[in-house]
Amino acid sequence: MSVPYRWVIVALGALMSCVAIGAMFSLAIFQEPIATATGWSYVGIASAMTLNFIVMGFGGFVWGAASDRFGPRPVVLIGSVLLGLALVLASRAETLMQFQLTYGILVGLAASAFFAPMIAATTAWFDENRGLAVSLVSAGMGVAPMTISPFARWLISAYDWRPAMLIIGIATWVLLVPAALLVKRPPAEPVDASTEFAAEGARPQLSKVFRSPQFIVLGLTFFACCAAHSGPIFHMVSYATICGVAPMAAVSIYSVEGLAGLGGRLLYGSLADRIGVKPVLVAGLTVQAAALATYLFVSRLGEFYALAIVFGSAYGGVMPLYAVLAREYFGQRIIGTVLGAATMLSSLGMAFGPLIGGWIFDTYANYSWLFIGSAMVGLGAAAIALAFPPLAGRKPQPVLGVTS
Repeated sequence: MSVPYRWVIVALGALMSCVAIGAMFSLAIFQEPIATATGWSYVGIASAMTLNFIVMGFGGFVWGAASDRFGPRPVVLIGSVLLGLALVLASRAETLMQFQLTYGILVGLAASAFFAPMIAATTAWFDENRGLAVSLVSAGMGVAPMTISPFARWLISAYDWRPAMLIIGIATWVLLVPAALLVKRPPAEPVDASTEFAAEGARPQLSKVFRSPQFIVLGLTFFACCAAHSGPIFHMVSYATICGVAPMAAVSIYSVEGLAGLGGRLLYGSLADRIGVKPVLVAGLTVQAAALATYLFVSRLGEFYALAIVFGSAYGGVMPLYAVLAREYFGQRIIGTVLGAATMLSSLGMAFGPLIGGWIFDTYANYSWLFIGSAMVGLGAAAIALAFPPLAGRKPQPVLGVTS
C-alpha cells in the first residue's frame, strides 16, 4: 500500500489546499459585488479577510499540534465540515459585523486545519522525493485562482453574491469531507535521528525549538514574505478594474498568477535542488519585491499578464521551501507544531495586507502606496532570509527529488 498510496496523500493534500485556500481568497472576487449590493465599505469587507488571517494563524498552530498528537484525519475532517458551514452562514449575513464574524473567524479557523496537518502527513509518507511531494501539495494553492475564483465570478454573474457563496459552501462539503476520510497515517513512522532537534524516543522541548535561531529566522522570513504579497494579491482584481480592465479579464489576471505559481514551484524547486534552498529563497523573495514595485507602472491587460507570471512564480515558488526547511531543521515528530507556529506568524503577516490596502484605497482612491510599501517589506524578507543558519551536523544535501 505504501508506495502508491503516498501519492494519494499528495493528491488529497493538493485538493484540500486548493478548495480551502480558493474558498478563502474568493473574497477578493466577492468584494466589489458585496460592496455594491450592501453599501458596506471596502475596508469593512477587507477586514473580514484580516480577521480570517489572524484566526487562521492561531488556528494553524492548534491544528498542527493536534495533528502531531491525534493524526491528520480527524483534524482535516473537522476543518472540512467547518469550512462549508462558515461559507453557508456568511452567505446569509445581514450586517457587516455578521459577515466579518462568520467569514473572518469561522473561515479562518476552518482553512487553517489543512496546511500544516497535510504537509506533516506528506513528509511522513515520503523518504524519497519529499521536497517534490511537499511542492505538489502546496501546488493546490496555485490551482485555486484558476478554479475557485473563475467559478465564483461566474456564479456571481449568474446568481448574485449570496447564492454564489452558498453554492461554494455546499461544494466544499461535497469535495472535502470524502477526501478527509481517505487520509491515512503511513505504515511505519519515520525516524529523525539525524536532525538536531529530534532525539531518539523523545520529543524536543518546544521552548528550545521556538527560541532557536532556526525557528526565529524561519518565522520572521515567512511573516515578512506574506505581509509583502497579501495586500497586492487580495486587491489585484480591484486594482486592474480601476486601471480599465474588464471584470472577468481582471479575474483572469488572478488565474494567471496561480498558473505561474505552479510553474514557479517546479522552477524554484529544481534550482534549490542544484544550488540549495537558501540562495533560491533569497532570490525568489527579491524577485517578488521587484515585481511588486513594477505594478506601479502597469495599466494594460497584457502588462498585467506579463507581470503576473513573474510575481506568481516568485511567491508561489518560495512557499514550499519554508515547509522543507521546517522538516529539515526540526524533524518529523513535531513538524505539525513547528509548521503550525510558523504558519501562525505568516498568517499574521497576511492579515495586514487586505486591511491596509482597503484603507489606502478608501483614503487615496488608488493603490500606489500599497505597492510601494509591499515592495519595501518584500526586500526586508529577503534580507532576513540571508540569516538562515546552516543545517547543523549535516553535509549539504539537495532539497527536491532526493532521499533525505
